[in-house]
Amino acid sequence: MSKKKEIKFGAIIQGVGAHTGLWRHPDLPVDASVSLDFYKRQAQVAEAGKFDLVFIADGLYITEQSLPHFLNRFEPITILSALAAVTRHIGLVGTLSTSYSEPFNAARQFASLDHISAGRAGWNVVTSPLEGSARNFGKEAHPSHSERYRMAEEYIEVVKGLWDSWEDDAFIRNKKTGLFFDKSKLHTLHHKGEFFNVQGPLNIARSKQGQPVIFQAGSSEAGRDLAAKSADAVLTEHENIEQAKAFYRDVKKRVRAYGRSEDDLVIMHGIGVIIGRTEEEAKAKYDEIASLVTIESAIAHLGRFYEHHDFSQYPLDEQFPDLGDLGSNSFKSSTDRIKRIALKENLTLRQVALRTVMPPGEFVGTPEHIADLIQLWKEEGAADGFFIQSVTPRALEEFVELVIPILQERGLYRTEYEEDTLRGNLRLPIPANRFAATAAETRP
Repeated sequence: MSKKKEIKFGAIIQGVGAHTGLWRHPDLPVDASVSLDFYKRQAQVAEAGKFDLVFIADGLYITEQSLPHFLNRFEPITILSALAAVTRHIGLVGTLSTSYSEPFNAARQFASLDHISAGRAGWNVVTSPLEGSARNFGKEAHPSHSERYRMAEEYIEVVKGLWDSWEDDAFIRNKKTGLFFDKSKLHTLHHKGEFFNVQGPLNIARSKQGQPVIFQAGSSEAGRDLAAKSADAVLTEHENIEQAKAFYRDVKKRVRAYGRSEDDLVIMHGIGVIIGRTEEEAKAKYDEIASLVTIESAIAHLGRFYEHHDFSQYPLDEQFPDLGDLGSNSFKSSTDRIKRIALKENLTLRQVALRTVMPPGEFVGTPEHIADLIQLWKEEGAADGFFIQSVTPRALEEFVELVIPILQERGLYRTEYEEDTLRGNLRLPIPANRFAATAAETRP
């Protein structure tokens, strides 16, 4: 199998878990979301499994009903900088909002992480779905969905422009001549747009991978288009392989429409794996995790997707309520999917809430079953890679111990790191400096 066709893997480090009840499991430290030791172990386990990256999600608004992990967790850039010091190969990807931060600061933070890690940084671009975020940043109103995505597109272009402030060989550092840098290779952005006015230049150079890798996690129409135009990788989730294939084809088509190669965008699917040495053991693990979820916590978690809507007002065992446009300015793709499934399968509120909390049962089974599914999804054009989510206390360790060797034996996955940057391991090209070619033409 060619290097381009190797399966890609990321590990989402989620502390006390990806659902409302995992923190109650006896094998999980209750302070995992703010434990440096826990994050270090997870990153090093993923690196031992030759994963491409670890991923730190983030959010800017909580209520008492938020997931336990959301209530008390690390800021991504901070913890990723710490992980850079205890890993050597694995990529380090963190979330930062384009709606509630400034491009200059973001460019500087991720460029710094890129240098600290020797070219392993990645930025997960989000527009911040929850309207309550505005109140934490002195804003009177949360921007509309369409406005947030217009802002994000401009924001990314500004950040990329700032990352190109210095050509790769700009810093001479000649102690004998006293020449520290070549002034002709320093470029000022002078950006003035709809949302941002940024002069530049940035006060840090490009790293060995050129620019940090840009991830995008929205699956709405606007999110797909932004990914196709501006991102290097996509994090997505779908209920089944057919929907994943449709998403994959659609986004790759959009990539081509923007004049890019399909290989310039890696599509990775988030999966919650529960592994047992037998089918019965895997099912027992699933049931154990499900038993930790109370219906009250599931209802509260469901409300988060709809601006913390109070679902306790509805009968649990009657048809999922008609919510109209509620949630359309928040987790649009997620809320649309929840409403569509509830209507199609005639689900009750109880069924919807529990399904939203717990992972679907497809990636539950023996190591061979999980490996077979991953191979099928890859070969059927449903994903280029996968993010492993924390749905059991040892999900990542078991995946590395039991599933990775099977994929390696089948020639579908690397046995050693062959590159030393995140771009290199994802087989993504190094972006050309936007100023370098033009500047070279004007030099004597």
